[in-house]
Amino acid sequence: MDDDGGTALLRESSPWSLLGGAAAVLLLWWAAQVLEWAWLAPRRMERALRAQGLRGNRYRFLWGDLKEERRLTAAALARPVPMDRPHDILPRVSPLLHRAVEEHDGCAGKLSFTWFGTIPRITVIDPELAREVASNKDGYFVKTKLATRMVKFLIGGVAILDGEEWVKHRRIMNPAFHAEKLKGMLPAFSAACSDLICRWENLLADSVGTIELDVWAEFQNLSGDVLSRTVFGVSYEEGRRIFLLQAEQVVRVTQAFGTSHIPGYFLLPTKGNRRIKAINRETKTILRGIIEKRREAMKNGEPTKHDLLGMLLESNMNYSNSDGKSSGGLNVEEVIEECKLFYFAGTESSAILLTYTMVLLSMHPEWLDRARDEVLQVFGQNKPDFSGFSRLKVVTMVLYEVLRLYPPALFINRRTHKQTELGGVVYPPDVMFVIPIMFVHRDPALWGQDAGEFNPGRFAEGVSKACGDPGAFIPFSWGPRICIGQNFALLEAKLAISMVLQRFAFELSPEYAHAPYSILTLHPQHSVPVRVRRL
Repeated sequence: MDDDGGTALLRESSPWSLLGGAAAVLLLWWAAQVLEWAWLAPRRMERALRAQGLRGNRYRFLWGDLKEERRLTAAALARPVPMDRPHDILPRVSPLLHRAVEEHDGCAGKLSFTWFGTIPRITVIDPELAREVASNKDGYFVKTKLATRMVKFLIGGVAILDGEEWVKHRRIMNPAFHAEKLKGMLPAFSAACSDLICRWENLLADSVGTIELDVWAEFQNLSGDVLSRTVFGVSYEEGRRIFLLQAEQVVRVTQAFGTSHIPGYFLLPTKGNRRIKAINRETKTILRGIIEKRREAMKNGEPTKHDLLGMLLESNMNYSNSDGKSSGGLNVEEVIEECKLFYFAGTESSAILLTYTMVLLSMHPEWLDRARDEVLQVFGQNKPDFSGFSRLKVVTMVLYEVLRLYPPALFINRRTHKQTELGGVVYPPDVMFVIPIMFVHRDPALWGQDAGEFNPGRFAEGVSKACGDPGAFIPFSWGPRICIGQNFALLEAKLAISMVLQRFAFELSPEYAHAPYSILTLHPQHSVPVRVRRL
């Protein structure tokens, strides 16, 4: 081949050679980034944590502890909790963390670590350190990116916001949950509870004296009815579609957590991802229609309804910023997100609390008798009223103890926003922190040697004297982000359990299997059959 031919061939091949070379460089760069993210950075972090005295699990490539957590959970859920020690549920509800905490017990400040994929997850049990994490006083600890990315398809609003946006939403929502506002909702609470009691009495009238009810399903329906009436002023049947959608979304979002640490995975058009987004769209469409209808009515001069949506919209219209100047409140999309939160948090917390209250009172009949005697002494056979709830000392003690042993929310999750020091250890940005509420609630160093036992008497002198550190009782979180609806949930629980105690005797069915498990919140894995009869 002559020189001219070789030069022409070189010219023809040069663009392809350059493209091939660029592709090779890009591929090498991408491989280096993946290697850094999936192996080198986690290994450096592990060495840094161990060098500062922390103990924890060894990092495993890409998945961290997620596969092991899945394996341990599957094994734990295959069998119920033995009834001779029914409250020993940590190995079943959170087997990986339970094992890690047991293995690394004695770490300074009770800090240890596991791995959420490629990200170290620091477990904090010490109440003082937990307060630092939960209070976020200096802006070091914020909501976790991974949790927010997934949970936003189930809930929204103040539950996932940070900074000024969180402050704005919280300020607008606070008036709706004021004690006087809750007092005004009591008729709606009472109507829903009366419907439940009437249904049970009708079932008993058609029976030979005893009926068996799945109280988990019963209280889910009750809390849904209460939420529908108090949020939107409608019945449970009118809001039923939202509850069905959210029930499915809980399962799908929980399943999606296993891959949420992989960048971009949620963008893939998998069947699960498409369904999560479809459920979210349908839920928002239903809520948008309800909200727009209410806003239009308010514009036309109709009086504000005394439900949460009406009060939220009224507070929203009257919102002023921190300088006292009138300012734009929440837009429709933001109100929708708050309503999603109402539905999820309100139904979950109340149904879980009421279900486990009946289970634990059935397990401990001496406390069942004490609670019933108090209710009859305070209310007799009259419908419970707001002023009487403050005199229910035993019932309150029982509810607190149920919340201690079976808190609806299992974890408080945060991440470091910037380089942070906690308990003498320095952490870089984007490290996860988890406060396992149930572990804190069962720590013998805080609650005594009977920490794993049902003993409502520990709350006889109130929360502040129930344990060695008042900050160790955190069923509704802690600090500025404490659940805004905690008084709502407790009011509903006191009313419902009082009305049940007034009229019915109950005990666990022999078919009952004690099987709490985690599906974002603390659900019973199976039905909760309870035998009920008239007093």
